[in-house]
Amino acid sequence: MQLPHFHFKNDSASWLPGLAAFLREQSSAEAIRFNPTKRTIEVATLGIVDLAALEEELARTLRAIEAKIATPDAAADPLPKAFSVRKEGAVFILEKPSCTTAPSFWQWRTLPWPELKAGGCCSHEHDWEVLAGLAAACGLLGFLGYLAEEQVFGAVWLPPVFYALAFLTGGWDALHDIAKKIPKGQFDIHFLMIMVAIGASLIGAWREGVLLLFLFSASGAMEAFALYRTRKGIDALFKKVPEAAWKIEASGEETRIPIAQIAPGDILRVRPGELFAVDGAILDGESAADEANLTGESVPVDKRIGDMVYSGTFNLWGSVQMRVLKSASESSLQKIIRLIQEAQHLKAPSQRFTERFGTRYTLGILTLTAVMFFVWYLGFGISPFTNTPEGYSAFYRAMTLLVVASPCALVLSIPSAILAGIAWGAMKGILFRGGAAIERLSEVTCVALDKTGTLTTGDLAVESIESFPPGREKEMLQMALSMEAHASHPLARAIVRHGRQQGLEPTAVDSFKSLTGMGLQGVVGGKSVILGRRELLQEGPLLHWARALPEPGPEYSEVWIIAEDALGRLLLKDQIRLESAPVLAELAKLGIETLMLTGDRAETANAVAQRIGIKTVKAGLKPHEKVAALQACKAEGFVVAMVGDGVNDAPSLAAADVAVAMGARGSDAALEQSEVVLMNDRIDLFLAAYRLSRHARGIIRQNLAISIVTIVCMIVSSLMGIIPLAIGVMAHEGSTFLVCLNSLRVLFYKPQLFENR
Repeated sequence: MQLPHFHFKNDSASWLPGLAAFLREQSSAEAIRFNPTKRTIEVATLGIVDLAALEEELARTLRAIEAKIATPDAAADPLPKAFSVRKEGAVFILEKPSCTTAPSFWQWRTLPWPELKAGGCCSHEHDWEVLAGLAAACGLLGFLGYLAEEQVFGAVWLPPVFYALAFLTGGWDALHDIAKKIPKGQFDIHFLMIMVAIGASLIGAWREGVLLLFLFSASGAMEAFALYRTRKGIDALFKKVPEAAWKIEASGEETRIPIAQIAPGDILRVRPGELFAVDGAILDGESAADEANLTGESVPVDKRIGDMVYSGTFNLWGSVQMRVLKSASESSLQKIIRLIQEAQHLKAPSQRFTERFGTRYTLGILTLTAVMFFVWYLGFGISPFTNTPEGYSAFYRAMTLLVVASPCALVLSIPSAILAGIAWGAMKGILFRGGAAIERLSEVTCVALDKTGTLTTGDLAVESIESFPPGREKEMLQMALSMEAHASHPLARAIVRHGRQQGLEPTAVDSFKSLTGMGLQGVVGGKSVILGRRELLQEGPLLHWARALPEPGPEYSEVWIIAEDALGRLLLKDQIRLESAPVLAELAKLGIETLMLTGDRAETANAVAQRIGIKTVKAGLKPHEKVAALQACKAEGFVVAMVGDGVNDAPSLAAADVAVAMGARGSDAALEQSEVVLMNDRIDLFLAAYRLSRHARGIIRQNLAISIVTIVCMIVSSLMGIIPLAIGVMAHEGSTFLVCLNSLRVLFYKPQLFENR
């Protein structure tokens, strides 16, 4: 059947042929239900099934599919005939041909998605060492050939032997590459280099041929080393993947279980020096977490009851109990790893420019070289193969042209800098989902920010407790804690967290019931208690007193406790991110417009805006109105970045030129639409990301200038016949070296904010 095009970060349609092949080979498997974005998969089976064998084969299939998707030149396989596929939300269901009654007998089984182990993103991390060894061997053998040619060793047969061995070691990697590509009709730069080396040997220019292959293999080693350094920081994330955790059973016994078996709601024990296996909240105990590998935060973060902890972070000193909030596959660390894997395979717009230098370009250069050989030979009467005192031969000039026209440096100009930028961001807690995000972010002229969760923490905190008569504040908090202990809304979570931090525990509540739209009612400690909104006071004898009571500020939320013999009030406030004001001030200095888009009341939004220094505020917006506001900015010529975290921000993130999500508390919908993820929920990371993107763009422009100017100058000089092959080789490979070294500068970039921290 013809598949529709579904837009996913990894196009899901590309998974279907491989899974169809799995179904076809497994007689017990009838259908697959999978979500490649969330890494969940279920298999429908009939009869007796060897689950271990099925799981092993499925894992092998999924790894093969991921490897194929990660290969840029991989061609999409067709879906076998008679297989059916349908899509339900984000889930694909692939079925074998079967009768209409068969599905009623299927038994769906959930199988684990194979997770990559340490080093998974860079399986060939020692390639640069091998390539460097081959380059060194080539150079040494070439030098021995030169000495033999100068009759240092006295044997006339030695120079060709040394040179041939130098050719073999210097061209080994290129030969390995073209051996795989030529049967497919693909020709690339490696092919050009081998042709030049062979051509040089045919005219007796052994030294130039060895020099070419030595520099080419050395530049290949340099490129591999640049990738190794780039990915080394990313590899650290994979090494932080925990494998097991201590689960506290209902009986109180602690058992060690694999993280794949951990489910939301489980209670785990995390001892000092252990990794937090999954995302969760502290239930008991205090500690501090080292979150540097996840968020870039170099200072340990204190963890108390109610605080969030994240998978892959390090528990420093306290033994704590935590409640699991997310399964291992949906943990913060696994999300980061998936985002990085996607980012490494997503190309920047300008990177596509360099992809043109493939088979067509190679064949074009070979054709031009052949044509110029005959132009020099037949048109200008230059000797075809023998250099003369008057100048180089036509074939020598053709080989020189072939070298200098090869775009090695140009091909590496963009991807080397982009990949270094992705790695830099990962080490600092900033995830770029592909090169396009890095390039586009540098062009931003307007930043729109959501309020709650972006400019503020999104977590309410109890600011003050009042009692009437005074002196019974702790009693009021105890009543509120008991009433809200089983609720999950933000006010309840803040009250429970504050109460437990004060050493209180909820007590039993009798005759509990909800007052729709108003609050809660129950009996705590033998006293009838009502908890809820101010409107509860406006009925009965307290009406006039309540009307005279001043309203709290617009940034506050209030919760009233009405007991038999006392009143209490809790004031809660969304905490403004301390770094918001200096970040906005710095953006203003850079000439970037900022505005707040929020669904909150205008009074609350304006109060926050006044404190952090943002001038333009659009409040009370529904999701579609946020989108309209962004489109209005774009219509005025702005390149707009949207920073948000919630489900209601997803449409505006999709509408922005650059979508930026707050990663730690960001919703799945927001993360799916994002191109940049700030993992520590720190808005100052946006400023760091912007500066990095500007720096990377500058590096890319420098690389392009170096490579293009070198190619143009060398081609012109070659056409004029004024440069020897050796100079062409050194200019060509020297520019490749320079581009790789220049791109490595991105890894060591230090934005001002990080320098001051």
